[in-house]
Amino acid sequence: MSSAAGWWIVIIAVGALNFLSRLSFIALFARVDMPPSVERALRYVPAAMLAAIVVPVVVFVAPGAPALTHANPKLIAALVAGAVAWRTKSTVATIGIGMPTLWLARWLLEGPSSA
Repeated sequence: MSSAAGWWIVIIAVGALNFLSRLSFIALFARVDMPPSVERALRYVPAAMLAAIVVPVVVFVAPGAPALTHANPKLIAALVAGAVAWRTKSTVATIGIGMPTLWLARWLLEGPSSA
């Protein structure tokens, strides 16, 4: 078997397993009523997943080296974007203010060559 064929088999197998694992939860919960406590808990899953993805990127400048200071442009932009999101409840406004804030903070803190 060629190397390319082996990779395609792996990709298809992983895709099928991923699909089946997700389908199993959909099929299971379509037939079973969830307890109210589980429903309440599942409401927080998207926010927890987003936090798990975003917080390490914003807080850590290197693995194991947190940068919770005013000199971290990502932290400044994240705080500004969070305030905009909280105030406006608008994704477009959050991105529209957060990205320029990141660019400006990088430019001010790291110099014009980093932008």
